[in-house]
Amino acid sequence: MSRSTPPQRFVPTLTEVVQPPARPTPAAGEPAATAIDHQHLQEQMVHRVMQRVDLTLDRLLRETVGRLVLEHTQALAPSLRDEIEIVVRQSVNNAFEQELASRWPDQP
Repeated sequence: MSRSTPPQRFVPTLTEVVQPPARPTPAAGEPAATAIDHQHLQEQMVHRVMQRVDLTLDRLLRETVGRLVLEHTQALAPSLRDEIEIVVRQSVNNAFEQELASRWPDQP
């Protein structure tokens, strides 16, 4: 296909040559590809180790928190029983007093 008309006046044109970014320089005596491979391998290893640490840490935290909650609950159980007993006794006494007062309003 050939065009017989010239391009429009404001057609964008490429005025700058874009170069690819410079690669990091390799270590002394090490080829460039080996330095990049080494860095990539190191990043992968760090990523994998962090994933394993996360999994292990999550499991250990769950176990530790569960154990601590159980220990504290067991330590609190006797005092909780005492407090519950006091509240239940007071509730029952109040209920009896109200019942007696409603049946015999003349009693003090």
